[in-house]
Amino acid sequence: MLGRGVAAATWYARSVLLASFFLRGQAILKLPNNNNLTRKINNPRPTIIGSCPLTLHLSFSTMASIERVTENLEAPELDNRSYRVIRLPNKLEALLVHDPDTDKASASVNVNVGSFSDPDDMPGTAHAVEHFLFMGTEKYPKENAYSQYLTAHSGHSNAYTASTETNYFFEVGTSDGTEAGNDGVNGTTTSPLYGALDRFAQFFIRPLFLSSTLDRELKAVDSENKKNLQSDNWRLAQLSKSLSNPAHPYHQFSTGNLESLRDEPRKRGVDIREEFVKFHSEHYSANRMKLVVLGQESLDQLESWVGELFSGVQNKDLPEKRWDGVQPYSEKEALFEVFAKPVMDSRSLDIMFPFQDEENMYETQPSRYISHLIGHEGPGSILAYIKAKGWANGLSAGPISICPGSAHFVISIRLTEDGLSEYQEVVKVIFEYISLIKETPPQKWIVDEVKGMAEVDFRFQEKSPASSFTSRISSVMQQPLPREWLISGTQLIRKFDSEAISKALAFLRTNNYRLTIVSQTFPGDWDQKERWYGTDYKTQRISADFEAAVRKAGESTTANRLKDLHLPHKNEFIPTKLTVEKKEVSEPLKNPKLIRNDDIARTWWKKDDRFWVPKGNVFMTLRAPLVSATPANSVKSKLYCELVKDALVEYSYDAEIAGLEYGLGSYSRGIDIDVSGYSDKMSVLLEKVLVSMRDLKVEPDRFKIVKERVLRAYRNWDFQQPYRQVGDFTGWLGREKGWINEQYLAELAPLQAEDISSFYPQILRQFHIEILAHGNIYKEDALRMTQLVESVLKPRVLPHLQWQVRRDLILLEGSDFTYRRTLADPANVNHCIEYYIFVGDVADRVLRAKLILLAQMTDEIGFDQLRTKEQLGYIVFTGARMGATTMGYHVIIQSERRTEYLEERINAFLVYFAKSLDEMTQEDFERHKMSLTAKRLEKLKNLDQESGRFWSQICSEYFDYLQYEEDVAHLAPLNKSDVIEFFKHYIHPTSPARAKLSVQMISQATPKDLAGDISNQEQKSILVGTIGKFLTSVGIAVDLEKLTSQFETVDIAGGDQIGILQAISSYISVEDAQRPPNQSSEIIEQAKDLLGTALPGLGIEVPVASDADGPSELPKAPSMKATTLIGNVYLFKAALPASGGAKSVKDLSAFEESEPKL
Repeated sequence: MLGRGVAAATWYARSVLLASFFLRGQAILKLPNNNNLTRKINNPRPTIIGSCPLTLHLSFSTMASIERVTENLEAPELDNRSYRVIRLPNKLEALLVHDPDTDKASASVNVNVGSFSDPDDMPGTAHAVEHFLFMGTEKYPKENAYSQYLTAHSGHSNAYTASTETNYFFEVGTSDGTEAGNDGVNGTTTSPLYGALDRFAQFFIRPLFLSSTLDRELKAVDSENKKNLQSDNWRLAQLSKSLSNPAHPYHQFSTGNLESLRDEPRKRGVDIREEFVKFHSEHYSANRMKLVVLGQESLDQLESWVGELFSGVQNKDLPEKRWDGVQPYSEKEALFEVFAKPVMDSRSLDIMFPFQDEENMYETQPSRYISHLIGHEGPGSILAYIKAKGWANGLSAGPISICPGSAHFVISIRLTEDGLSEYQEVVKVIFEYISLIKETPPQKWIVDEVKGMAEVDFRFQEKSPASSFTSRISSVMQQPLPREWLISGTQLIRKFDSEAISKALAFLRTNNYRLTIVSQTFPGDWDQKERWYGTDYKTQRISADFEAAVRKAGESTTANRLKDLHLPHKNEFIPTKLTVEKKEVSEPLKNPKLIRNDDIARTWWKKDDRFWVPKGNVFMTLRAPLVSATPANSVKSKLYCELVKDALVEYSYDAEIAGLEYGLGSYSRGIDIDVSGYSDKMSVLLEKVLVSMRDLKVEPDRFKIVKERVLRAYRNWDFQQPYRQVGDFTGWLGREKGWINEQYLAELAPLQAEDISSFYPQILRQFHIEILAHGNIYKEDALRMTQLVESVLKPRVLPHLQWQVRRDLILLEGSDFTYRRTLADPANVNHCIEYYIFVGDVADRVLRAKLILLAQMTDEIGFDQLRTKEQLGYIVFTGARMGATTMGYHVIIQSERRTEYLEERINAFLVYFAKSLDEMTQEDFERHKMSLTAKRLEKLKNLDQESGRFWSQICSEYFDYLQYEEDVAHLAPLNKSDVIEFFKHYIHPTSPARAKLSVQMISQATPKDLAGDISNQEQKSILVGTIGKFLTSVGIAVDLEKLTSQFETVDIAGGDQIGILQAISSYISVEDAQRPPNQSSEIIEQAKDLLGTALPGLGIEVPVASDADGPSELPKAPSMKATTLIGNVYLFKAALPASGGAKSVKDLSAFEESEPKL
């Protein structure tokens, strides 16, 4: 369930493996693929494999011998792929995957080196090297050649750096109707995969590390780090690292920033580029790399390509990276408690035990037994007890791999207010339960239950997107698994080992743990700040009394242990009916059938005819206008849903771990319910949810806890990253009716338990039922579930005239509006802008085709110009924005630069793109069309994707099930002049018809706030010193007295960048007169980049850049008419006309079922 998945992700994200993703300007935490995310995280850990079985040597006339390791990989039952593991002569190991049905090809390289290998004095080096490999190679020197190629072939790329691995991957269309030119073998035409592989392989053969990209990419790393500075996941993870054993690399700062990667090294006279080249040379070796390639091509063809393109990767026979002689937490770090103050209003307790590394225990995985029991939520569990006491809302438990030889076992509890004050009691309950597990011999039936469910999940595992698969498996390949088990990996438990479980339990001792207590209010006397993120914290040794109480709990027996604690019962939700009636079809149906349509209900149904898994999805909306009629109603509806879910925790947990989940939430249309998973016992869970909704008793104590949790969620919304907030305001301003977070927050405080008790029966009294039943579900089952809703809740008919009409507001031609909001988080340094241009009716197929083609065309060029070249911010996005009934084009940038400047640069970019569009060749134009066509017609990968597509059309009320096919049909006739005309009319900044809304999130924090109280003289002294060290690092001798004299008349405190650069230039011309002018110009350009961070660091506001500060290839930003500031949102909306409401593209009778049941 979503809530539990997020809980597990939260405790995991606080752990060691923070991995920054480089994906179109977004960075996220890397969470591993896991077979039981809610209880246990199985992290693929980078290690070098041992010897592999069943080898066969083949010789090729064009290359050295390639060793075929195995083709017999354990795979899911419905998997029609073919596999082959090979090893090249340079010891690079590869998994080749032939997928006859895929329309996306992909490859991934996982390198067994990460942030743990950073030099001590340059933390973040591995991450920076990851960035630089994208910036050009000897064979393809243009810095965005790789991304341009992928974009032109319906593709994208990504990479992440973790502690002991760096993972690179891409995805590309298998065919988009274009020719790959001479990318193929012997110059022949091939699929786009060959060209992508050729460019990709050069990352590891001859990367350039271009000097011209050095400062820009370091700024990108710094911007990525700044984006995360106010993220509690990153802050708490780094706090754990910073407080660990300094002798272990876990202690280091892994992301890197300008201080660690540029400014401090330059002060020491370090050649930064040379350090990155050195790192690549010392750590990147073929024998440390694992490659996965997936495509439509035969295994022999893929093998030929891999041998040709990757044999050039140098093998240095580097050893596996290990840190066996030292642990992240030694005995002297045990029995401490850390109190940390979060940015968000959250409360949690983490118990961390140093744990065994299970990399070689892949057959038994003893930690899964422990995770299953400690993380259980059913009767007798830790959570059931502490939840009943009012101390906690959730619990997660599982091992976290640090590196070969090191691991942690973490138990994380989401505390209530009472639980915070009673955290020591919570700890004692946990140790009593651990003593219960230790006292009871390991139960084979429990392992068999977990093992059996894992086997079912793997047996019916569906395909994932190509790049997700290749990236995940290349990481798995670093583990010492038999090569036949690369796909199943650690998903399966293969043996019951009682002794191994007992040994693992021995690590969970009363003298072998640390506590982390997170709260904004407790204890309140934090006396230290973490260096890299500035987290307030306090550490102290656990008191003797508390230590003794925990020891007593850990030694408890049946005689004195809490009677409410016991092991779980057998799970009655384990599915037993796993057969699927498969019927041959010439072509899968592209829409569900309407099998009931009356005043009470509308039931949509499709028996799965594509994926043939024993699973289903049932999505339903109880359409009730009362739910969102006012902000107060919206809040009461949310509280109602949260209370129902709270009451169902113990019952639904068994279903969840048996692969059957439910969801419940309130939205603008009404109450949404969904049940997903194995179809065997789906109706049983649905009935329980409905009965709980009908019979909810709002208990005052649980209401208090749930209300406080919702209150914190509303408050925390304002502390999200700005780019996550801005879209809500844009949507709110564009809707005829809707509410925002501050309106919900204002209504929550006065609500009492009796308000919910009296409100929710009104919702259930009258509503309309809309249901989608999709998957291994028969028509009669779908109708029975509809009848179940009707019979349990007994609603009155909601007349069609009372249904809510979905409609947006229309921005009038020539209008220009700006809406500004100040960020609530006083410490967030980032501004954000969403620049939105209104286009028209979302149902206008021709207009829609032009808009999405424009989005395709600006995708790569927008990212390259605004993010890579101009370095406006790490978060940059361009594309189409689809509303309920209208659509437009938008640009989102999160940046330290002021929003006025960001808007100016967006205007300049659009002028620049207009010129590029005019000059675009017909070949490139057609390539964009073909690439977009391939994306729109991309095959569905699994049942959930198809269900989601159906449900989104039902919710939209357009029921446009063939929308993607229609998009392609309307793309086909478009020519370049059509798009030019569209752009000039709707998008171009100087178009008199353009309608624009700029939504701007303004940071409270200024450079002065961040720098503190620094005098003008101190600013000057520090800056001149920094410039002196910079000049020394580029080979210019520095006389500090002479250098200082150049700045006598420069207004440093006023941010006079031109004067500062002139002073540097004058010094160079006098003291280094023999230096060629082109080299001097390059130094001045680097100095300009240096000032972009050095001045704000001294509390100096950097003025908005002049024309000279922008890239020379961009035209000057056009002169724009004055914008209208939105002050009163009510008056703004009142002045705008509304669109027509959403309506079906066909009469609904066209969807009624007329064929016999499947």
